[in-house]
Amino acid sequence: MSDPRLTLARPDLADLDLQGLVAAERYAAPKPRQVAMPTAALRKAAHPMAEQWDQLLFGEHFRVLEIKDGFAWGQAARDGYVGFVAEADLAALGAPATHQVAVPRTYAFAEPNIKSRPAGLYSLNALTAIEATEGRFAKGEGTGWFIAAHLAPVGVALTDHVAVAEGYLGAPYQWGGRESLGLDCSGLVQQALAACGRAVPRDTDLQRAFFKPIAAEDRRRGDLVFWKGHVAILLDADTVLHPNAHHMAVAVEPLAEAITRIEAAGSGPVTGWRRP
Repeated sequence: MSDPRLTLARPDLADLDLQGLVAAERYAAPKPRQVAMPTAALRKAAHPMAEQWDQLLFGEHFRVLEIKDGFAWGQAARDGYVGFVAEADLAALGAPATHQVAVPRTYAFAEPNIKSRPAGLYSLNALTAIEATEGRFAKGEGTGWFIAAHLAPVGVALTDHVAVAEGYLGAPYQWGGRESLGLDCSGLVQQALAACGRAVPRDTDLQRAFFKPIAAEDRRRGDLVFWKGHVAILLDADTVLHPNAHHMAVAVEPLAEAITRIEAAGSGPVTGWRRP
């Protein structure tokens, strides 16, 4: 059966590419749009107070199948996640992205001057098309002037996903978040690996199925430990880094303490060890 999180289909409307695979009253071709705000919530329903399932970053593409009551229903091009995004947060496709943000967060300025009005904040992996440079600044289409050293050309990846994840230490916990100012456990895994050139699924169950299983005794720095509905990154064999609702932040704690606390809270024992 198709996973509804990743299938652009409802009983009344479905992606044209699913014709013959998924039953629907009508099929249509999605129209590509891109995120025009530093972040855009992907929600469970077409309402500003609906649960945030995921979060899109500036410049990422969203395949829109329907626009109604101020919300676009469609699918994130990054990982296939389906949901509703505020229509105002999207724009027509601009120039292809040339660079991505390569630090946890950075401002874009109104002028190539750090004393000018800042805008943002733009988070790691946000995409931009650079259209001008001046000194230490690079101007992104639809954003402003970035510090050029905070950007990397698209396709130039970082090399240490653990070091990337450590850059989020202390960031608040945000359900469904991927931004540097707040994110959840699977969002951190996805962001850290994306910065290192690796596309991975969004949710913990999908990530657990995606990565290579390993034995607990073989675990090492950079491996992942999973519980039901939760994932953490190993800093070493006995320490984890993870956004979690207990600390309400990205926190470091001893693995043994995390295992005991999470099981006592009702989420059960560790369900698997994986190597990205």
